[in-house]
Amino acid sequence: GLALGGLSHAAGFPAKPITIVVAFPAGGDTDVLARILAEKLTPRLGQPVIVENRTGGSGVIGATFVARSQPDGHTLLLAPNTIAITPHVLQTSAAKINPAQDLTPITQLASQSLFVVVEKSTGVNSIRELIADNKAGKVKTYASPGSGTPMHILAELFDKAAGTKFQQIPYRGSAPAIADLVGKHVPLMYSTLGPMEQHLKAGSLKALAVADAVRSPFLSQVPSLAELGYPSAQVGAWQALFGPKNMPADVVETISKHCNEILKMPEVVERMTTMSIQAKGGTPAQMQALAQSDYEKYGKLVKEFNIRAD
Repeated sequence: GLALGGLSHAAGFPAKPITIVVAFPAGGDTDVLARILAEKLTPRLGQPVIVENRTGGSGVIGATFVARSQPDGHTLLLAPNTIAITPHVLQTSAAKINPAQDLTPITQLASQSLFVVVEKSTGVNSIRELIADNKAGKVKTYASPGSGTPMHILAELFDKAAGTKFQQIPYRGSAPAIADLVGKHVPLMYSTLGPMEQHLKAGSLKALAVADAVRSPFLSQVPSLAELGYPSAQVGAWQALFGPKNMPADVVETISKHCNEILKMPEVVERMTTMSIQAKGGTPAQMQALAQSDYEKYGKLVKEFNIRAD
């Protein structure tokens, strides 16, 4: 095999083309990130790296396929942090995949912030006004990409912190939810920035806050919920690479090191920045700890808010 960047490949790896499974439709953030990664991994590994969309079951179909694959590094999964939430929301046995234990965490690729966004005609210009209008019965609903998503959990945490009660209107993904938000069928949504950006620039939507401890570098004029007095309403999103359980440590390390080098490439950082995604990186051990921590945290929150599948 090739040896690039001072890396020697694990013995016998890769012996054939590598498939990165994405459990969501083409065109979304996860899919685009997978294709960027595949493009850069192909010349480094000396084998074609192919992206395959295996959608359905809130990501369960794709995750289950990878979990049951041979743990030789030739079948991987690129997934958002919904993979740490879904097992607690869905009741089927197939959904009960703990990403930290039933898969092999390889590398955190990216992080994304969630924003509180309203449709312009609501006339709401701040979190204080949003809270007041909800309590006055003016702004009562919000669109979500589905029950048990990070966006749904943020909505529950915000309600708890602010004393509001917004009714969720769940959709099958972000695209139809945003379409109805822009179309004035719903007044409010919690979302990552990328799918919203063109509408924010056009002025049809307004971002009121970011659900982080600090402001986002992509929208620095927008305050954080923490600085506004709601530090408990913090939920972010991440994207990470996983493999089947029991992958050889040297194969995991090889893939992880390549990913970390790719995430530092200026052209990759630039492409991710245009999607309002922060490149991250890190070790397999760090990703394992993050996946386990989120699995436990979201398990408690799903139980607290009695969240179930749509």
